[in-house]
Amino acid sequence: MNIRLSGAVLVAIASALLTPCLAGAEPLDVREWQVPYENSRPRDPFAESATSVWFVGQRSGYLAHLDAESGEFTKVDLKEGSGPHNLIVGSDGIVWYAGNRTRLIGRYDPDSGDVEEVMMPDEAARDPHTLVFDAGEENIWFTVQGGNRMGRLNIATRKVDLIESTTERSRPYGIKMAPDGSVWVVLFGTNKLAHVDPETLEHVEIELPRAEARPRRLEVTDDGRVWYVDYAKGMLGVYDPDEDGFEEWQMPQGEGARPYGMASDSSGRLWMVASGVQPNVFIGFDPETREFIDATEIGSGGGTIRHMHYHEPSGAVWFGTDTNYIGRAIVEPDK
Repeated sequence: MNIRLSGAVLVAIASALLTPCLAGAEPLDVREWQVPYENSRPRDPFAESATSVWFVGQRSGYLAHLDAESGEFTKVDLKEGSGPHNLIVGSDGIVWYAGNRTRLIGRYDPDSGDVEEVMMPDEAARDPHTLVFDAGEENIWFTVQGGNRMGRLNIATRKVDLIESTTERSRPYGIKMAPDGSVWVVLFGTNKLAHVDPETLEHVEIELPRAEARPRRLEVTDDGRVWYVDYAKGMLGVYDPDEDGFEEWQMPQGEGARPYGMASDSSGRLWMVASGVQPNVFIGFDPETREFIDATEIGSGGGTIRHMHYHEPSGAVWFGTDTNYIGRAIVEPDK
């Protein structure tokens, strides 16, 4: 059972106290590769194919590549203190990464080995956080958590535009593109979403129905609905912009689930990780049945799984763990 809320005035959600059914008896096919660089916090993998996966080592300051077929790792050391937080890989094979401690977005060319650094034009934008391409790979949109900003990097010109969040200390965090080309951001320091117009760079904030909510990651499905995980209270929620309405569900692991990494597949199902339980639990949600599905424990324990990437051609969701593994969950085995 869940209660749907619409309009500008939102009331408390009765369903927040209810635990939905857990469907799907079989665990997912999950495989992990141990990263040979110790205690490096490998994270935010991005699959450019079924076997070619790039990721960052946040603690040790590197970019790395995994050949999932051979199990071979290749490491690219960045300059001291880089603190790379996230990366994305273009269709041209170029790797872009967020220099979280160095106020930059980096560009790495695997063919030449060259690294280019695009500095933020404002010193207040000190910690680029999460990156995402727009549909044509003309721009990279990104968040700046501590700097309380969102931004756009034009790939051709290297021009950076910054957007200051309306709410102080709002901590812009996860970021995704909508089918209409607009940009959605979760504001982890608040109970709000931000919606950015890609043409004017103006943004509006949408308040979630519970003051204590702290959204951390999000997905935008093909129907334009915005799904988010509430890290503070163990909830999965969705916002429908057309109806200005919310629905929310308590995760089976309860308020302490601490859902963090999140992805959606080609069928519109949502995948998330309960990082507040050990071992972490990789779990799905089917919007059609409104049921949580296929709960699978992470073999290495996970520690914390912070961000995930869905690779549609292979039906796989990739993730990194604080226990020093890169993992893959096959969520669409018929691909």
